[in-house]
Amino acid sequence: MQHSPSISVVIPTLNAAAQLAATLKSIGGGTGDVIISDGGSTDDTCAIASAAGARMVSSEKGRGQQLGTGAAAATGDWLLFLHADTVLPEDWFATASIFAAAPENADRAAVFTFALDDPSPQARRMERLVAWRTRRLGLPYGDQGLLISRDHYGRLGGFSPIPLMEDVDIVRRIGRANLEILASRAVTSAERYRRGGWWGRPIRNICCLGFYFLGVPPRILVRLYR
Repeated sequence: MQHSPSISVVIPTLNAAAQLAATLKSIGGGTGDVIISDGGSTDDTCAIASAAGARMVSSEKGRGQQLGTGAAAATGDWLLFLHADTVLPEDWFATASIFAAAPENADRAAVFTFALDDPSPQARRMERLVAWRTRRLGLPYGDQGLLISRDHYGRLGGFSPIPLMEDVDIVRRIGRANLEILASRAVTSAERYRRGGWWGRPIRNICCLGFYFLGVPPRILVRLYR
């Protein structure tokens, strides 16, 4: 009988109370190991996580550092890294389990299809742009999740302890040929686009990405991003 790999979900948080409850609800009972790696929240993030039965770990602030801390505390054969404002589809566990159970995926990783919780044409345009970037450039961001085996994650050296571009850094090490885009859609809050502008936020993201490839340190890029 084939072993069904266990999956741990790791979520970095910092004052994420506004969206965290919906994210945790979407995980459901598919996995019993949900780790919240908190960077020092002062809102109700920790209370919401505890009420949902998630395990809390404290970490130095910074998404790369928090993801690494959460991964170290995880118990699953596979790790699903997820943003606190991203809601998983109903079939996420079945989809992830099928991918994880395939022996040929031991040295590969997967991300979900990107979607936004906004009905506007601007949101559909953004989804198309992200789909192109993911498919053609092999550069999904963290709001698409990242499913990877614990062993392969370890061989890659895990997340770099950087405050920004930690997602780009690790998918470049995974390699485009070893990255699968799952058909299931993970729905992320569009609040940052509504707040930062449907053109302004993407342009800022592209600038950050370009500067990163030019060698600008993430500690400097994070100021531009915010």
